[in-house]
Amino acid sequence: MFGHGLFACGGGRFRHYGCNTLPTGAILTVLILTFGPISGAHFNPAVSAAMALRGELAARSTAIYICAQVIGGVLGVWAAHIMFELPLWQVSATARAGSGQWLAEGIATFGLVLTILGCGARTPSAVPYAVGLYITSAYWFTASTSFANPAVTVARSLSNTFTGIAPVGVAPFIAAQLIGMLAAVTIARWLWRS
Repeated sequence: MFGHGLFACGGGRFRHYGCNTLPTGAILTVLILTFGPISGAHFNPAVSAAMALRGELAARSTAIYICAQVIGGVLGVWAAHIMFELPLWQVSATARAGSGQWLAEGIATFGLVLTILGCGARTPSAVPYAVGLYITSAYWFTASTSFANPAVTVARSLSNTFTGIAPVGVAPFIAAQLIGMLAAVTIARWLWRS
């Protein structure tokens, strides 16, 4: 899973987040460049829902993508557990709750969706790089470390590492992400009119 971060470099917050930011943003860029021509690089239910709301993705395709995204996230977490020789079955105990965390997730998802829609409106070839850079930086400027993806949120609830989220925090995070997505879709319609 992106940003699993089971390796160490440095100390303190940098140990956890500094080592995760660059590989997460880099692999996300690579994945978008690789799979964009096949599926439109739909790895995120919030992004798929945004495209459906804009009439750019059919409801049936959206539902299929969202199911695949959640399943892919869970399989990714399990693969990371196997690679790092951790127990396959885990439930996160990392508490991520409170208005600051929820606001951070709303802002993280708002920024991500707005980045995709803004670059897509004027410079579509820049989207993979802009997304990778945005997620890399959002790790640092959000209190939640920018999950910005409901499938990642579900998957990270199944990993009891520092990147996890306790199951009780999943629904509020996803709600905040969807609110952020709706705000981005609304503002994008105003900023980038056809």
